[in-house]
Amino acid sequence: MHSKLLDEINEKGYIILENFLTEDEVAELYKAGRTLCLEAPKANRKIFSTVKCEDAHSKETYFLESGDKVRYFFEEGALNEDGELLVDPMCALNKVGHALHVEHPTFEKITFSKRVKDICWQLNYNKPAVCQSMYIYKNPGIGGEVIAHQDSWFLHTEPNSAIGFWFALEDCTLQNGCLEFIPGSHKSGVHRRYLRNTDKQARQLMMYDRPAPDYPQNNFIPLTVSKGTCVIIHGNVIHKSEPNLSRKSRHAYTFHVIETENNVKYSEGNWLQPPENKPFQILFERKN
Repeated sequence: MHSKLLDEINEKGYIILENFLTEDEVAELYKAGRTLCLEAPKANRKIFSTVKCEDAHSKETYFLESGDKVRYFFEEGALNEDGELLVDPMCALNKVGHALHVEHPTFEKITFSKRVKDICWQLNYNKPAVCQSMYIYKNPGIGGEVIAHQDSWFLHTEPNSAIGFWFALEDCTLQNGCLEFIPGSHKSGVHRRYLRNTDKQARQLMMYDRPAPDYPQNNFIPLTVSKGTCVIIHGNVIHKSEPNLSRKSRHAYTFHVIETENNVKYSEGNWLQPPENKPFQILFERKN
């Protein structure tokens, strides 16, 4: 099947779909994200950072076990050394993940909507599955940097099949850390892998298989998009976001889809592994 969306993602590595969500849907998702702030744990809080990795073992265990749960990850600047909040609880979280799409009805409704299925159909998926989801806060002042990366570092299949659906729930600007892409960079293969450590005696549970690539900063194109926009992200396209230095948050909901047919193999080394009793949820199965 040939489609305009397929041409676009094959050319640039991403697609921008403005007004994908209605105002009511944006408000409902945003309200759900704010409610999650009130449900965050009061103890044993975990920081999420793509830059610093202190207390790695405890954080990695919490992270690795989050694939079929709703777990809460705090911003680095939100907690003191004792895990006590330094900021308003409504502005403390980095993200919540990674099973909102099956554990929370508000996010499940959008994730498995006909519009999402139609996009996957146009992108020639045969039996797509949703493997993980996140609510991302990017809070004012403390919303941390997300380093330049490819999603296939983390959600690798052979051949590559991962795509991300990223929904802006607030306007995304240069000041509050909008997404930035290197157009066409998905054509250069997968540059790095984030893998489970095969050494069972090692304290470090996860590891990268090579150093971080050095991507020229002037190659990135910022996507300043309005709330309600959906960005489709090829698993191999290089993207990042800068810290939020503004006074406005940049809430977003995102999830990832992989192919499960045509001999596509999900890597056993990926951090995210579905429990036997909770396989990845299928969006649809194309009938020949």
